[in-house]
Amino acid sequence: MVENKRFYDLDWLRIFGMVGIFLFHNARFFNDEDWHVKNMTDDFGMTVFVAILNQFIMPLFFVLSAYAIYYSLKHRTGNQFIRERVNRLLVPLGFGIFTHIIIQVYIERVTHDQFTGTFWQFVPQYFKGWYGFGGNFAWMGLHLWYLLMLFLFSWLTLPLFIKWKNENSFMTRLAETLAKPGMVFLFFIPIALVEMIVNQFPDSIGIRSFGGWSPLTYLMIFILGYILVMDDRYRSAIERQRFLSLTLSLVALFGGFYLVLGMDVSTYNPGFAWIRGFNTWAWMLTFLGFASRHLNFNNRFLNYANEAVLPFYILHQTVIVTLGFFIADWNIVAFPKFLFMIMVNFAVIMFIYEFVVKRIGALRYLFGMKG
Repeated sequence: MVENKRFYDLDWLRIFGMVGIFLFHNARFFNDEDWHVKNMTDDFGMTVFVAILNQFIMPLFFVLSAYAIYYSLKHRTGNQFIRERVNRLLVPLGFGIFTHIIIQVYIERVTHDQFTGTFWQFVPQYFKGWYGFGGNFAWMGLHLWYLLMLFLFSWLTLPLFIKWKNENSFMTRLAETLAKPGMVFLFFIPIALVEMIVNQFPDSIGIRSFGGWSPLTYLMIFILGYILVMDDRYRSAIERQRFLSLTLSLVALFGGFYLVLGMDVSTYNPGFAWIRGFNTWAWMLTFLGFASRHLNFNNRFLNYANEAVLPFYILHQTVIVTLGFFIADWNIVAFPKFLFMIMVNFAVIMFIYEFVVKRIGALRYLFGMKG
């Protein structure tokens, strides 16, 4: 079993993952899909960039969350774990829904010609109807949907995870087989099977509004991530095969793009589910493998950034959407505008975090931070 120690590579992956989310949402301002606020023109390069990040960025967060839950359950009872999940996930979710998320909904309604008036005139309208069902109230927190989904996953899988923790003989035997060379890639099969099923219902269980994947696919990835962390033989195998994982990730990525762009294959095609499932799992193994080999160390930056990840996540999209609202009509080439957004948004978010959130005890709690 994995020793009771801290693996700093997982903290580094959380930070790099947050960087990816930040770049992803800045790029959403420019890609060819609708969003809360859009640039005056779309950009093909940003569209491709968003499509690439879609393959792995949120699946990575669910894998890392499963790892964190494993270590959390090593020194918490089930009830203690749920209380921790409430404080860490539901409190910041609720805080966001009733505060700064309103700004995003207001900007979306104004830029989509669905409301005219000031922000303060819109606030009473925010509480009329459910967002996504014809109304305005963002019950899932818009970009904070991850907090809600992670809480639900944690609650639903807790009995299973506790059972595996107390009776893990089957998992031990499973690791004896799947930790052998090349076998860990077979974990992609459950992902592909779930994708095949949910793709038949694109407007319900197969909806991809949450980071490009179905909630049921995320749940499967989450469970598989938990299985990986239960036995250190997986960690060793993943690290040894990191270059193979990277090679297969790139092959699957370019192969998928060729099918979609070159052969006009639908991403909801049953056969494409196998490529998509394999692609995302290969990327999971790539990130875990290289991080395990090269990033298992601590320093002052890691300690600072690791604490800032959750508040940064909670704040970032509201800041991005707000800046986008004011510069949407600037007649500037996409990439320089993208760089400008990155610099300004990062500076604003870090200012709010460093000089407001981090220094006020009540806000630390509301942003899911420790006291």
